[in-house]
Amino acid sequence: MPLSLDAADAVTQAVAERVRDRLRAEQTDPARHPERAAQIAAAEVRSHNDYAHARGWAYVEDEGGLIRDVLAAVSGYGPLQALLDDPGVEEIWINAPDRIYCARGGRSERVPLVLTATAVRDLVERMLHATGRRVDLSHPFVDASLPDGSRLHVVIPDITRAHWSVNIRKFVPHRRTLADLVSAGALPSAVADLLETSMAAGRSVLVSGATHAGKTTLLSALISSCPPDQRVITVEETFELAVSSADVVALQGRQPSLEGTGEVTLRRLVKEALRMRPDRLVIGEVRDAEALDLLLALNTGVPGAATLHANSAAEAIRKLASLPLLAGRNIDADFVLPAIASSVDLVVHCRRRPDGHRLVSEVAELTGEVSAGTVTTRPLYREHVR
Repeated sequence: MPLSLDAADAVTQAVAERVRDRLRAEQTDPARHPERAAQIAAAEVRSHNDYAHARGWAYVEDEGGLIRDVLAAVSGYGPLQALLDDPGVEEIWINAPDRIYCARGGRSERVPLVLTATAVRDLVERMLHATGRRVDLSHPFVDASLPDGSRLHVVIPDITRAHWSVNIRKFVPHRRTLADLVSAGALPSAVADLLETSMAAGRSVLVSGATHAGKTTLLSALISSCPPDQRVITVEETFELAVSSADVVALQGRQPSLEGTGEVTLRRLVKEALRMRPDRLVIGEVRDAEALDLLLALNTGVPGAATLHANSAAEAIRKLASLPLLAGRNIDADFVLPAIASSVDLVVHCRRRPDGHRLVSEVAELTGEVSAGTVTTRPLYREHVR
């Protein structure tokens, strides 16, 4: 007879605790020595069933399943590990311990999983353990990269109403190249050829789109299409780009310490990146005054690439023209518009259909001119909407 959920959870926790005791006694880190952790877990599960009837314990018929659950509790992320291991799941979010969702193929679904508030906090602490970042009352937000490259974002009360809000945007490795995106129906092969040629020629490309439209995936594929002799420096608030180039250095920002010191901003990283002999500068997401530093870098002759939230290619250019004004310096449109016109070559706009499919909907080329206070463009590609 199958165990109830409560009984199965109790067995998992009891066996997991014995596994932890043995790992501590051996001074073995399960993250560094997963094979040994698996051996101990298998031994403890067999031992549990060997003594189950004599000691009044619940007998577990699915030993393999229990071993997986125990390993997830000891060295993984507990109840979320199955979702993290599922290649079809793109993102996981927790609105409350009993309201957990995931996204598959761009569409959300509720997960039949119920945690406790303590379990959610324990999971977050385990995820943050290796990142050097923290979340507490003085720092109620946190962005961090998990060991597999997935991005974690957490917000806690009293910023949220009652529960911890947790988002995990998974690192998806199977669409790393433009050819992969063509195969997935995200863009035509002719557009992929155009973009690859543009990257090889050192043209600067801005990738725009709404949230979850596939901007980061496309930017990663663009960087991967750069010639192998190009040195690429990437700048992000939190590591998210999946870059397979041979000569690449990835930089991420840093939050301030408890004393309010040690913060490293995107603006600082852009300045440091320019001292590292880049053949191409990449900013994971432009959304603030770092837009000024990007434009200044592009106008020194360093090709760039970046993402930006916008609803169209034209809006992306208008937004890029307004963000440098946030730098608080004596910057106006008379400087910004010609700088954009002369340094940005292409805007590639992404969108997500109602069915969750992500694709490139338009590619616009900047003409290098400013007319009536607007940077002029010419369309190179527009999605055929039926």
